Formats: sequence, structure tokens, C-alpha cells
Amino acid sequence: MERTVELLSGVKMTVVGGVFLAASLLGMLLKFEFPLNPAWATVVICGVPIVNKAIKHIVGRRKISSPLLITIAMFAAIYIGEVFAAGEVAFIMAIGGILEKKTIERAKRGIKKLISLIPAQGRVICENVETLVPLGDIKAGDTLRVLPGESIPVDGEITAGLTSVDQSVLTGESMPVDKGVGDKVYCGTMNRFGSIDIRALKVGKDSSFGKLVEIVREAEQNKSPTERIVDKWASWLVPAALAIAAITYFATGDITRAVTVLVVFCPCALVLATPTTVMAAIGQAAKYGVIVKSGAALEKMGKVDCAAFDKTGTLTLGKLAVSGIFVSSKAYSESEVLSLAASAESLSEHPLGKAVVLCARERGLNLYCAENFKMLPGCGISASVGGRKILCGSAGFLKENSVGLKDFPQLDSARSEGKAIILVAVDGEFAGAIALSDVIKNNASDVVGELYEMGTESVLLTGDNAKTAEFLASKVGIKKVFSGLLPMEKVEKIRELRAAGKNVCMIGDGVNDAPALGTADVGVAMGAMGSDIAVEAAEIALMSDDISRIPYLKRLSNAAVWLIKFNISLSMAINTVAITLSVMALLNPVTGALVHNLGSVLVVLNAGFLYDRNYIKSSRRGKTISQFMSD
Repeated sequence: MERTVELLSGVKMTVVGGVFLAASLLGMLLKFEFPLNPAWATVVICGVPIVNKAIKHIVGRRKISSPLLITIAMFAAIYIGEVFAAGEVAFIMAIGGILEKKTIERAKRGIKKLISLIPAQGRVICENVETLVPLGDIKAGDTLRVLPGESIPVDGEITAGLTSVDQSVLTGESMPVDKGVGDKVYCGTMNRFGSIDIRALKVGKDSSFGKLVEIVREAEQNKSPTERIVDKWASWLVPAALAIAAITYFATGDITRAVTVLVVFCPCALVLATPTTVMAAIGQAAKYGVIVKSGAALEKMGKVDCAAFDKTGTLTLGKLAVSGIFVSSKAYSESEVLSLAASAESLSEHPLGKAVVLCARERGLNLYCAENFKMLPGCGISASVGGRKILCGSAGFLKENSVGLKDFPQLDSARSEGKAIILVAVDGEFAGAIALSDVIKNNASDVVGELYEMGTESVLLTGDNAKTAEFLASKVGIKKVFSGLLPMEKVEKIRELRAAGKNVCMIGDGVNDAPALGTADVGVAMGAMGSDIAVEAAEIALMSDDISRIPYLKRLSNAAVWLIKFNISLSMAINTVAITLSVMALLNPVTGALVHNLGSVLVVLNAGFLYDRNYIKSSRRGKTISQFMSD
């Protein structure tokens, strides 16, 4: 039975039912009598799933729902010989069900992709013997060795070795973090350079990454499909329809009038009001590179009064760039310091070194061949360039190589802004420094300002350090900053904001944002450069990196919610008029079905108008958004 219902509920069979219904209508108009009314096929194809659903709701859930009213109306119409009316009601409701189903379908592959980032095994060191063992066999207290380029399988503490760890999967930090003995490392993060030994502290589900997986899974399970508004009203809609039909029959003695009341009372337009508007809004958003996964997401977006932004890849471009070059004396020019540093870093795989090389090439500077290249993970590099010994790295690295350092105001200012600093020494003499930082998106401050004008507060949630976060926030106009957050801590901040009465929209791009995206009232993922996991966890995905789509989404959501309410009111008004005319015998079941379909047609037309309207160029206040003009 279930397989039969599933087959009949599909799009193809519903189309077949519509063809039979059209044939029945054509026969009525041409006054041609079929041996068997084609509408019977529509009743079976589109009606069986509705009847099955009504029975399930009553028997399984003890719930009065709209399918019950539709079932009663179909059987009543068939009882008095109005098969076309029964088929028409079943067909319209089947279309509504298909449209609604399409608006709430969501891909759930994100959990599998998230789990795939955890290595399946680890190198356990026991009595100086290295053994590859399955992840499940690793216990807290075990010593593990992690080679360059490998993912760290557990949360642990480094006991030997120096390295740089790419923690972007957890914290979203744009730069690898230098690590040494005594520093903590986390499951799922990438060991970039040096070989390290770690002591396992937390394994499996207890690890940071394991908890991240569980949080995303919990958030997915807590998401429920948007419930049909007519189902919410079914507890009084069904009794009201039956009561009016019964009163009509007993008052007039005319069963046709009573059946007509049941037919026009069927919530065809009401059922179509939400899914058609949502489909139109989803289509409108898709034109501008925004993927909305559910109607619930649209509605919740309109209620948002707090936008929580991730930093890296969301408000910034997610790539490092040279933001300043400082020289220690007149003996060196900025170009010379950059050229020598870039030449030395040309053999480096470190993101900071690559950014320096890229900057030098973009400025057209000459790069010289580097010899005797050496790299000390977490500290810096050394190389010979044109017979001169170049050191690039941290203050500690230069001091270990007997280089005297001195501070100057520009360098102190760069440090206070949270920028990464590469100190450069030439032949044992401090030559200068190169500051690097993530690049803030040009329209970030405009987006924050526009959201503020629409009554939406912006906050920053980031895994970066406090100085970097506060500097960026000051540049884009965000007043509330929460820095140094792991994924679970971002989730807690989201929960705190919601507990304070805020409707929160989380905007992020990385795996580390996935739990927060799932916990917020509505999650928006940066799809172009963001991870697949973040996109799957979010209810809305921006297929470009243009965050100016966020204000657009809010306007579109407001318009969609308003139109849904208008369409519902319109359909109810038409039904009220149709019921009155039915009681007065001015409509019969067939004409009543056709008249009340007027509401369905108007609902679909209104949805079409929503699709064609422009919510990009101007807001309700008439403000032009130049970022969208290029579209």
C-alpha cells in the first residue's frame, strides 16, 4: 500500500491525473458523455494518497487535519454523482502537496562529509615502536606521532617537535598557528610542516571535532519541516465545514447545497498560498545566486534582528595580503626589504611566505635565486640571496640568531591591530618587518550599516585573536565582538543571544561554522568559497562571496511572508463568498469547484508577481545598493 501511495504521489502520476481531469472538463463543455468519466482516474490517482494520509493522521496521530476534510468532500461529491468536482479537489490538493514537498527538501550529506575529515587511523608510539592503529583503538594517554601533511586524529598536547597547525577547520583562522611542546592541538586540524609527538587527551566523540559532528547532527535532527498553515487550522476548519454543511442540509433539505459547501470549503487556495509563494521567492533568490532550502528559512529570515558574522571568508576575503612594510633605518628601502624577503621565501610552503612572494611579484620587483634554504617550523626561514644571508621569522627566531631588534611606532601599531609580522634580517642586521593581514571585503561596512538601518544588530563571532577581531570590527562598524571561539563556544554564544530574545542569523563559510549555522534561527553559508559542510548545515547558501545578499534576503523574506498572509486572507475571503453562494443554491458542486479555484489561480498569479519583482536595487526606504547594479 505504501509503495502504491508513493507512486501515486509523484509528479508524473499527478500530471496524468491532471490530463484525465482536463479530458473530463472538455467532455462537460462539449456535452460529450464518456462510458466512464475520466475524472474517476483523477480521483483514484490524486485522491488515494489524500485518503491514506487522513486515515494515518486519525489512527496513528489522533489528529484532525485538512486531508480529512478533503476526503469527506470527495466522497460527498461522488455520493451525489459529481465525480468531476471530487477529482478537481483531489488534483489541486495533490499539486499543493508536491509544491510544499519541494520547498522543504534538504540535502543531508553534510554529516558524512564532516566525518570524512577525521583520519581513520593514527600512529601510536609504544616503546619507540611506531604502529598504525584504527582511530577507535586510540585511548587517552597514548603517544601519537603526526607527520607533516597529516590530520591530527585526537585532541592532545605536543610532547616533542615544532610545527605550524592549520586550525581553520575548527577556528576559521586564516593563518596556521605555530605550535611547540606543551601546546594543545585538536582533532581534525592539519599538521602543516614539522613532525610532532602528542599525548592524546580526548578521543572519539569527546574530541573537539567529535563534539562538532554531534552538534551538527543534533541541529539537523531538530529541524522540522514547515507545517502547513491549513493543518494548524484543521482542528476548527473541519468541524466548521461539517457544521455549516449540516445546517445547510437540515435548513433547506437540499443535499446538493450541503455537498457544494464541503467542496468550496476545501482549502485548495489555502494549501497553495504558502508553497507557491515560497517557490517563487526561492526562484527569485536563485536568480541572484542565493539558494534557499526551505520556506521556513524565508519566514525566519524576515524576523531576524541579530546577524552574527564569522570573520574569515565572510567579512574578509579569506586570504593573506601584505598590508605594510617597515624599514629599521635609511639603509634599506621598503622595496629592498620586500624583494630580499620574497626571494628568501620563494622556496617556502608557508602561507605567510607565499603572500610575501605574491606581493613582490605584483609590484614587479626582482626575485633572486635562494640558496641554502632552511625552515624551522613555527619559527622562520633562512636562505642565502645574492651572497647575503636572509632571516625571516619571529622575534625569538632572530634573537636566537644573534640579531638585535628594535621597535618603532608603525610596528607597534601593526601588532595592536592583530596583524601577522615577519621580521627580516640581512647579514645579521635587523632590516625591517612585513605586516600581513586578511583583506576586508569592500562592501562589509555597507552591509553592516544597511542591516542596522533595518533594525538588525551585527555581532562578530570568530576564532581569531582579540586584537585581530576588534580591529576588523572597528573597520566595518560592528560593536559586539566575541573572539577566540571554538565551534562549541560559537554555538553557546548563539544560544545566549537567542535566550536574550534575539532572532539570530548566522553567516559563515567554514566547517567550524557548521554547528553555529545549524543552531541559529537561520543559517547562511558562503557557498562560493565555503565548505560543503557549512553549506549543508545552513538553510540558505550564497553561491557567491557577496554578503550584500544578506540585506536583499531580508527584504525578499519580508515580501514573501506578507504575500503568504495576503494570499491566505484572499483565499479565505473567496471561500467565504463561495460558501454563501453555495448555501443560497447559486453554485452547485461543479461550478462551486470552478469558482473557488479562482482563489487558486490568483494565488499562483501573485506568486508570479513576487518572482518578477525587484528586491535587489532598493529597499523599502528607497536606498540604492550599488553592489547589485552590476547584476
